[in-house]
Amino acid sequence: MYQADIAIVGAGMVGLALARSLNEADLSVILIDTTPIAKPLSEQPELRVSAINAANKQVLEQLGVWQHLDQQRLSAYTQMQVWDQDSFGRIQFSSEEMGTSELGHIIENQSLVNALHHQVSQQSNVQMLPSTHIAKVLTGQSETMLMLDSDEVVSCRLLVGADGANSAIRKYANFPLTFKDYGHTAIVATIKTTAPHGKVARQVFTPTGPLALLPLSDPNLCSIVWSQNSQQADELLALSNSDFAKALQVAIEGDVGAIAVESARMHFPLTMRYARQWLSDGLVIIGDAAHTIHPLAGQGANLGLQDAFALADSLQKLAAEQAAFHQARQLRAFERARKSEAVKMIAAMESFKQLFGGSHPLKKLIRGVGMCTADAIPSIKQRFITQAMGW
Repeated sequence: MYQADIAIVGAGMVGLALARSLNEADLSVILIDTTPIAKPLSEQPELRVSAINAANKQVLEQLGVWQHLDQQRLSAYTQMQVWDQDSFGRIQFSSEEMGTSELGHIIENQSLVNALHHQVSQQSNVQMLPSTHIAKVLTGQSETMLMLDSDEVVSCRLLVGADGANSAIRKYANFPLTFKDYGHTAIVATIKTTAPHGKVARQVFTPTGPLALLPLSDPNLCSIVWSQNSQQADELLALSNSDFAKALQVAIEGDVGAIAVESARMHFPLTMRYARQWLSDGLVIIGDAAHTIHPLAGQGANLGLQDAFALADSLQKLAAEQAAFHQARQLRAFERARKSEAVKMIAAMESFKQLFGGSHPLKKLIRGVGMCTADAIPSIKQRFITQAMGW
């Protein structure tokens, strides 16, 4: 039998970030995942990438994680350009305006997982169980038992579900879930452009959905996230690589020169999920297990990392006070604060999606005037930049 104070199910970036953040806590941790955790990076850029903001970078530096990222695969962006294909609206942000060297970094998800794994594997208070499946969960008054498919048992006081959008832990806890199909499919790929990206993150809003070009470490490579309504996405996915590249070029309005598709195209449906309850005695959920949002602002990973850092902070304080950290009443402040942030982000994404979707003349006018006004007024613009950087 394995025994620990905390069992974290899900060793993606959020679960690992929680384990790493508990490095100095007087708490024992077991980390469980159904797959191997650390994996070698492929020669070509991984398709799943995240835009990590400056606030989370700072925390990852303090945790000794940032230094172990593959620096050759790390891409800082110093500018953001956002425009509306269907109106005159345009806004541009730069790190120079904020007096910083960058606005954020584009990181391959597996690269961040590998760096986190490197640090967590050296912690004396953490034991990792990769390639492990949970057959059954049994909850008692003061402990939870996880029956593994290997016939072994994990006993813990607090079970943390960081196991993604289709969380088995959330389903086991029977936490009520609000969800909405965005009606969009995200197409993800790596592209090569004849003009260098210049460390600029670009996003264009088209009538059928937003297209983001995220700069990678190679000056001519970008990761794209093209969110389109389902019918349009099906049509795009049916195109050859050359025809898909032409459609991209039309959407981005030739801003980066000629385009070639350098990878396979991956796609997945987009759904908003929000768990109306995040904790009960002995159990809590974080990250995508608690919320998923539209990727149009690139904030999903940042929101999940902030959940992990906030939960770790609460648990460390409770452990230091020798309080019952596994009891729901002790974690209510954490739940209220993080649910509030998730709701704000979900509402903001829905507002953006509604405002920038379609070609109604009034919407086009509002978008154009709004973006140009924000671009022209420093105080409004700085507020946008500050929020994008996570401050």
